[in-house]
Amino acid sequence: MLHHLSLGVHSLDRAVVFYDAAMAALGYARVWSDIRPGEPGQAVGYGLPGGGDKLAIKELGVAAHPPGPGFHIAFAASSRAAVDRFHAAALAAGGTDNGAPGLRAQYGPDYYAAFVIDPDGHRIEAVFKWPA
Repeated sequence: MLHHLSLGVHSLDRAVVFYDAAMAALGYARVWSDIRPGEPGQAVGYGLPGGGDKLAIKELGVAAHPPGPGFHIAFAASSRAAVDRFHAAALAAGGTDNGAPGLRAQYGPDYYAAFVIDPDGHRIEAVFKWPA
């Protein structure tokens, strides 16, 4: 149903450090860039290598605000190890822990996830939903 999502960020430079690391840990890549230092409207897109974007990050400066409570984005992981790598990479790249990797029985017996808040306050998750 969804083609892609866009998130507004204060600083594209800071955001790409975070998203390049977090997305790479899940096997995703920056698939396009519109980076023009000092100019407004810069953006990058992430998705499967060689494919189109599923997530766009757009620099909005002080106008950028994360959505309110209850909103988050969950990214599909290929394994529990990928969830672990995502969490570690996201924290190392400036994210804030919002739930360490582990099983979340309240969502299902095999729901393995980690939760992070990006440097702009967006809540993101990596999830793998198959038996170990």
